[in-house]
Amino acid sequence: MEVKVLDINGKETGRTVTLSESVFAIEPNKHAVYLDVKQYLANQRQGTHKAKERAEVTGSTRKIKKQKGTGTARAGSIKNPLFKGGGTIFGPRPRSYSFKLNKNLKRLARKSALALKAKDSNLVVVEEFNFDVPNTKNFINVLNALGLDNKKSLFVLGDTNKNVYLSSRNLKSTSVITHSELNTYAVIHANTLVLTEASLGQIVENLSK
Repeated sequence: MEVKVLDINGKETGRTVTLSESVFAIEPNKHAVYLDVKQYLANQRQGTHKAKERAEVTGSTRKIKKQKGTGTARAGSIKNPLFKGGGTIFGPRPRSYSFKLNKNLKRLARKSALALKAKDSNLVVVEEFNFDVPNTKNFINVLNALGLDNKKSLFVLGDTNKNVYLSSRNLKSTSVITHSELNTYAVIHANTLVLTEASLGQIVENLSK
């Protein structure tokens, strides 16, 4: 599969790149994508939620009424979960939501996500670019030239580029990462995936290990 290389003005450079069939042309495994996205979102959860149970609620431990003769149910503590202000029954406790996935499955998930973008023609390859200074307006001009001004986009760079990253940081619908930070959730979440020429080879190399 060949893709035309564009410049930051959205015009064709006259060059093309060949997308690796072992990465961008595989049969997508949607269940692998689901599991990888599920793990990513689970890892974002802090898991610090906590409700006080009966033994942790502040209150007297005296017996609030006699055992028999009241005509109502027996009650031994004001901290009883049935009373207002009492403890919570089986309330949430701090925990980790993370779970393990095999490396091969995560690699398959990333390949599948990339293959889905290529299959739907939502993948763009651009030549390397840089800004002299961080400037959000310059990055917006790039988005407009590529027709991505109203779409969620993900730019994948070959190496860390501070000026490009800082120029995009204020834009909610755009993310800029390096090839080593590529993950399934980021690819699926974006409407359009923009790869630089340098990142393309590095992505294939990473996913071929």
